[in-house]
Amino acid sequence: MAEATLNLKGERKEAFLSGIWKANPLFVSLLGMCPALAVTTNFESAIGMGILFTFVLLGSNVFVSLLRKIIPEEVTTPCYIVIIATFVTIVKMLCEAFLPELYTSLGVFLSLLVVNCIVLGRSEAYASKNTVLNSTLDALGNGIGFTWAICAIALVREILGTGMITFGKVFTFIPEYSLPILKVEGVYDLSIEFFQRSLGGFLVLGIALAIIAASSNYKKNKKRVDEALAKNAASVEGGN
Repeated sequence: MAEATLNLKGERKEAFLSGIWKANPLFVSLLGMCPALAVTTNFESAIGMGILFTFVLLGSNVFVSLLRKIIPEEVTTPCYIVIIATFVTIVKMLCEAFLPELYTSLGVFLSLLVVNCIVLGRSEAYASKNTVLNSTLDALGNGIGFTWAICAIALVREILGTGMITFGKVFTFIPEYSLPILKVEGVYDLSIEFFQRSLGGFLVLGIALAIIAASSNYKKNKKRVDEALAKNAASVEGGN
């Protein structure tokens, strides 16, 4: 009984943490590339997209999990798309009503959440096979993972592309102000407009993927070396 409880807790922990880092939807699975490049010129827009994406993913996962035994196998994908489209419509209406600047900045990419490969993929691969609680944790983990990934890219692109970070233009309920980093009006300007363009987004994403791949390979190689050294040490002791 205790072992089963531990396994259940481990499964739920894995469902939540996996999408944040080990199986990050953007940096590891390379999913959701379009919004990752299109809305990351501005840090605020990236935060907004991440929050809305997480809401859509959470709602979709929960409803797919609730209905997984009711939806006929022959029409699973169309049903999943209808569920996702419902939550995207709710998000669009609320965003347009209360955050019109965010709605404008995200543009068509908000509507494209209906066919976002992460949302549809988690519905088919996970929520349709697991409990509501596990599906909720999976959605939160992947939502957080995608959000921090696009926010990291946006932070780099906005700083390098504009020389500053601006707040209050998208989330108008906070006072508008800019934090100068690489640019001070009339003093110096080290910004590079290239990073506000599509190619700049590809470059930042590519560098991020290269760093993550290098880190992953280093850990794997270190593990192999440690295992080899331990095996050799055991062989020497056995020989003695």
